[in-house]
Parts: sequence; C-alpha cells; structure tokens
Amino acid sequence: MPDPAAPEPAVPNLDAPGPGAPAPVSSAAAQVILAFDFGRRRIGVACGDTVSRSAAPLGAVPVRPAGLPWDALGSLMREWRPAVLVVGLPYNVDGTESGQAGAARGFADELARRYALPVRLVDERYSSLEAGTRLKDARESGARKRRVSKPDVDAAAACIILERWFNEKT
Repeated sequence: MPDPAAPEPAVPNLDAPGPGAPAPVSSAAAQVILAFDFGRRRIGVACGDTVSRSAAPLGAVPVRPAGLPWDALGSLMREWRPAVLVVGLPYNVDGTESGQAGAARGFADELARRYALPVRLVDERYSSLEAGTRLKDARESGARKRRVSKPDVDAAAACIILERWFNEKT
C-alpha cells in the first residue's frame, strides 16, 4: 500500500526541451543566408546572417560539363543550414533580363525544389565588375596579398548580391 505522506512522482513535461536540446529560436535570432552568383563555369557562394547583415565569400564551385555540382552545393547546405537562399538574376544595362537569366531562374527553381527553402532573386547587374574592383583595390592597398582569380571574383560577386538583398529588406 502506497505511503500517503510520500510525494507524488513528478510528471514529465513532454513539451519542455530535454537536457542538451537546443534553445528555442526567437524571432530575433540570426538566420543564415546563402547567396549564389550563378555562372556557366562557376557558381560563386557567399554566406551572411540577418543580424550582422554582412556577407563573407565562401568560394566558387566549379560547374562540370556533366551538369551542376549538386553534391558540392548539398555539402554547403548541410554545413551552413541556411534559412533563405539568394540567387543573382542577370539583367542587361537597359533593365531587361539577359540571356543567362533563364538559366539563373532554373537554378533558383531547382534550389527551391531540392532544399525546400525560400529562394529570392536579386538584380546582379554589375556585381562581378564591382567585385573585381573591390578585390583589386584591396590588393593595391596591401589588404589582400594574393592575386585576384576568377573564382575570387565570383565569390565576391555573391557577397555583393547578398548585400543587395539585405539592403532591399530595409
């Protein structure tokens, strides 16, 4: 017969996180964003977050003759766990979409399908030119030691695309 003076056993709160569980995410928590400068030879990649609103280059993923490098892109997705993806959409000087825009839209659509994440398109006009200028200026000032390569420009262009997205959101 149970002792009436004994305390009742604690009922576990199944809604509470267990030991070692991640803390609940607040609406003010930083979200990781990955940005892509899509190209036929390389895809520049940059990463940023919604709190610092800054972008950092992750490099460029080479595009193979057999198709897009989904294995390498999948590795980036698993490593960074982004909440949103941003893809540069190429426009002509007059504001019309360039010939490459269809391929960039197809890439964006496939990202959304494969990773079930929101994908935002951003005008990438002059991003590669601006990226090249930034990198060359950094080299001339001594802030950058090594030569500027095409993959460096692609990754820096992805940073510019992401910065533009952050600016559009304000």
